[in-house]
Amino acid sequence: MQEFEILDDGGAEPSTVLGRGSLLLTKIGGGNAYEETVERILQTIRLGLMHSGDQLPPERELALMLNVSRDTVRDATSSLADAGYLSIRRGRYGGTFIADEIPAGPVTIVRDGELVKPEQLSREEIADVLTFRVVIESGAAYEAAAAELSREARDSLWQAHLDTKNANAEDYRRLDSRLHLLIGELTGSSSLVNQVAQSRMKINALLDGIPLLQPNIIHSNQQHEEIVMAILTGQAEKASVAMRAHLEGSASLLRGFLA
Repeated sequence: MQEFEILDDGGAEPSTVLGRGSLLLTKIGGGNAYEETVERILQTIRLGLMHSGDQLPPERELALMLNVSRDTVRDATSSLADAGYLSIRRGRYGGTFIADEIPAGPVTIVRDGELVKPEQLSREEIADVLTFRVVIESGAAYEAAAAELSREARDSLWQAHLDTKNANAEDYRRLDSRLHLLIGELTGSSSLVNQVAQSRMKINALLDGIPLLQPNIIHSNQQHEEIVMAILTGQAEKASVAMRAHLEGSASLLRGFLA
């Protein structure tokens, strides 16, 4: 394990507390409030930012976080409960919780908020997803390395790397997604985090179609450490180059198995 020293504890705080489920539960800017609320909550669950049994913020608080009405939150959580992703409990110890067993397999959201299984992507659509991912995440790594990071942010990023490195096969992709989302969060741009989340949802759907290869996991963890160290030491160009190399490796595997 490579060691590093945190040189200071100053700098700007990220826009949300790293590692919390609130990472994607930020202000919705578009006009499709219900659909986007469903999407944000679903992304939070499917990307592993909240776990089975975790409680969502209270309805009023969640509405403020997302900048939508309480009716919209109620409709969205009810739909996700019907689909098996949430459990709504009444009474003194009630609230809205992540379901004990989250439905498996990739899903997508259509205009009316319905959750459906996605159709198989064409070769051109796969290429589009992979290109978008490289552009947005290599840029995120650059901006994260260029940012002034607090001690909390540094510690959270390093811990996310360690969690991914030590993960078992069942948890690896969830923790890998969380690490990449945290890198986006360090930029301070909630819009960028949401774009990374949408990209990761598509990538994870593709990864579900190929085997999890142990040599690739080992190599990915080595690349993660290179990316994280570059961010922690403020080497923006190195962070971007390392992220691009990391993503191109995953893209090669996906093209090989799926194209």
